[in-house]
Amino acid sequence: MNRSAETLIEDVEGQRAEIYSLMGRLLAGPPPPETLQRLGAATGEAGTFGEAVAALATAARQADPQTVGEEYHQLFIGLGRGELVPFASYYLTGFLHEKPLARLRHDLRALGVERDPAVKEPEDHIAALMEVMAGLILGRFGATGGLAQQQRFFDDHLAPWARHFFRDLETAESAGFYRPVGRLGSLLMEIESTAFVMT
Repeated sequence: MNRSAETLIEDVEGQRAEIYSLMGRLLAGPPPPETLQRLGAATGEAGTFGEAVAALATAARQADPQTVGEEYHQLFIGLGRGELVPFASYYLTGFLHEKPLARLRHDLRALGVERDPAVKEPEDHIAALMEVMAGLILGRFGATGGLAQQQRFFDDHLAPWARHFFRDLETAESAGFYRPVGRLGSLLMEIESTAFVMT
């Protein structure tokens, strides 16, 4: 018996949210051993995106948690700063705490999203934006605006810079485990951009 179109749409939305949430977790800090173990069990379907998932799963199986932690520090923290600066303001203006962050804060307030006092980084960190997209897809911020709301947030706060960031992550000198993370993120941004245009 064929599944209904509604069920298939729900599955796709769930998968989108899961990928965004995974990217958010991997970019917020080095993944703990249990996350690497679960990720290592993932299997990718046929196609470019599935191959990227499979490559990330292979990297997770081969990863040493301590080495991944050191890699994360070199990439995103460093002594003074990491190899990459994962903030929208920096990518778009060359400085932190600029207009892109102010616009994001305005939009987050409109969604009812409040900053976690325990988080020291500005809200335009790539990990936080991934988590907001997952929340929008799942309707975590009250009444969902559906695809139109998701597209507005994506177009305003991810499309202008995130693909560039993920491409930089793919080729970063310090990247080992995070190279396939960059590849998966780059493909996600490409697929989402195309899908929103088609919608």
